Amino acid sequence: MSTKTPRKADILRPIQNTSTTYFVLVAVAGLAFALFLVGWIYQLYQGMVVTGLSDWGSGGGVTWGVYIGAFIWWVGIAHGGIILSAAVRLLGMERYMPVARLAELLTLAGLSAAGFFIVVHLGRPDRMVTSVLGHYHITVHASPLVWDVTVITAYFVLTATYLALTIRYDVSRLRDDLPDTLDPIYSLVTFGYTEAEDEVVQRMVWWLALAIIIMAPLLLHGGVIPWLFAVIPAIPGWFGAVQGPQFLTIALTSAISGVILLSFAFRRAYDWDHIITDDIFRGLLLWLGFFSLLFLWLQLQQRVTGGFAAPTDTAQISAATLEHPIYIVSMGLVAVVLAFIFAQAIRPALFTKGRAVVAGLAVLTATLLEKILFVVEGFMYPTFDIYGATPGEYFPSFIEFASITGTIGMVMLFFLLVAKVIPVVELHAIEHLQERDHGHEREQITHDD
Repeated sequence: MSTKTPRKADILRPIQNTSTTYFVLVAVAGLAFALFLVGWIYQLYQGMVVTGLSDWGSGGGVTWGVYIGAFIWWVGIAHGGIILSAAVRLLGMERYMPVARLAELLTLAGLSAAGFFIVVHLGRPDRMVTSVLGHYHITVHASPLVWDVTVITAYFVLTATYLALTIRYDVSRLRDDLPDTLDPIYSLVTFGYTEAEDEVVQRMVWWLALAIIIMAPLLLHGGVIPWLFAVIPAIPGWFGAVQGPQFLTIALTSAISGVILLSFAFRRAYDWDHIITDDIFRGLLLWLGFFSLLFLWLQLQQRVTGGFAAPTDTAQISAATLEHPIYIVSMGLVAVVLAFIFAQAIRPALFTKGRAVVAGLAVLTATLLEKILFVVEGFMYPTFDIYGATPGEYFPSFIEFASITGTIGMVMLFFLLVAKVIPVVELHAIEHLQERDHGHEREQITHDD
């Protein structure tokens, strides 16, 4: 374990130093995103027919597929990220302060990717204006989909405000060490700033964190999004009260996995082993294990209920899901990760940061597969006799696969660019670590005396 004391210079390193690896990552992420944009332009030109999606009554198959499955996945990552950050501030979990801002940034990036999927899935971007915003006063009272857009937009604004308030403190104190070329941005961020506002901001951030913790199960990934599915009894694979808590646990497992990956990347790139310590990774893994256990338990509740003396349609989709290779793989990945987390808790020698990253990747893969299968199978077994003879088959097109890698590239670009503008680790976290280290030094001196 490193004995170095964290300093301001550490969190300035990503802004001040640019390596060849950085440009390679920008190129790779940009290429992934660009390929998706090319595919989307082609889709705009040719229509949704170039995807694997189709209308029930004509071509069979499904009307929602990878786009909506990935949308739910990104929203879950985003919601879980800000919940993690809010818990750090609200519950006094100082141990995780060095990764709190990474979680907040993950929320903005995830919500942006999710919003992008909505626009892509509409077929024509102008429908966002003509169908949603143009008739908002009507649709908000009748369409759960518009509730979804409303909540995600409100959540984005809330998170951006939350992040902006904490950035003002950092930028004002690090201004002399930040790039002069970005002065217009820093002047805007710190407009009207005085040190007298610090105490007020801390209270505001606390109340915002409280609002986020309360909103999460009621309106966000435990509320509106699962309600979109749970209120449709004609789709037996969706209908049910378990969707709310199940979506929330998936969000938290995905977000923690994402934070593990980001923490590892920044720690390795900028020699932050004394800031993002092994202790943080161990803690994140334990939380990942806890929420993975809840995730598997809720899946078990849903499948057992759906398979034991259930109505015919519910039993049909439960049996189909349990037998599907994608479902088996996704649940297997989470189960293996859970077994590893329990094993390394009992035998700490099993822990390595590399294994933590593999666990995070496995869970993210599992949750993405589960969400896509959840959306697709709901349409494959509807309680509509009119479509009974045309269940169809669905397989994602190249454009849909490219949408996943493209949005991952978009999120990578977001972090690569943001890391060049603001510190991705809060100055408060560094100050807290310095106080901790000085406290340990005083205790050691007292003990020696």
